[in-house]
Amino acid sequence: SHPDMVLRLDDIAVFRADWTNKADNIQDVAETLSIGLDSMVFVDDNPAERDLVRRALPMVEVIELPEDPAYFVEALARAGWRVVVAGRRLAALESVRATAAQEILAVPVDVTDEASVAALFEQTASHFGRIDLLFNNAGIGTPSTALTDFSLADFSAVMAVNVTGAFLCAREAFRHMAAQRPRGGRIINNGSLSAQVPRPGAIAYTASKHAITGLTRTLSLEGRAHDIACGQIDIGNAATELTAAIAAGSPQADGHIAPEPTMDVEQVAATVVHMAGLPLQANIQFLTVMATKMPFIGRG
Repeated sequence: SHPDMVLRLDDIAVFRADWTNKADNIQDVAETLSIGLDSMVFVDDNPAERDLVRRALPMVEVIELPEDPAYFVEALARAGWRVVVAGRRLAALESVRATAAQEILAVPVDVTDEASVAALFEQTASHFGRIDLLFNNAGIGTPSTALTDFSLADFSAVMAVNVTGAFLCAREAFRHMAAQRPRGGRIINNGSLSAQVPRPGAIAYTASKHAITGLTRTLSLEGRAHDIACGQIDIGNAATELTAAIAAGSPQADGHIAPEPTMDVEQVAATVVHMAGLPLQANIQFLTVMATKMPFIGRG
């Protein structure tokens, strides 16, 4: 009904707006239009929905939309840090760099590839002269899936990014921080409330985040000799496109679906900046920041 809207409902051949899952709706639309599924294109800003459709209907073309990696980057840059933003998609990285008020270096990287990670840290050290902080933030999940239906391929993919990727980045940061003069630095691992308690249907993500806790403890122990501090932030329900489905309705421990409160992601970014800004003689070992009323404390 908006006066500036060019498309009207009469211009749309088939319209679906309901709680049916997207894969079933796509099949229904294809049948209604008498076209093949390989003629369909799916666009959604929720990566979990995109992954669900990609797995359920591999013949459908799923358009990958960029995540917004700007929140923590911009907060650190505002606090005076010289920032490198790294990720798989250069276009998304460049969009952050282009809108930042401070200098930001954008470097594409595959955190599951050892050579790619090593090149990232070499380029960073060459550009800025040293490395003082790593925010280990790369991670993926899967749609809620029963344990008996969880594929090895999905489990391995989550572990590759969330655990192997975090290890490779931490190892390269550790090498540079230990060798530079003055030596030392800080590593902040992005854990999750799933590092403490699981969500239903999230065996891979939960196992990977428990592994991050072990990584954090080991880095803290081995970092003492090199003036390297390591802490972990466990985040619960920050409002981003990744958590849109949680706000709409998420599986609970008793099996029912319920919407969950979220919090402004800027509060998380401010917390990361606080952790990063401590002198190396002090460290926040583990920190939980979460939506106040989310079902975590107590029995749901």
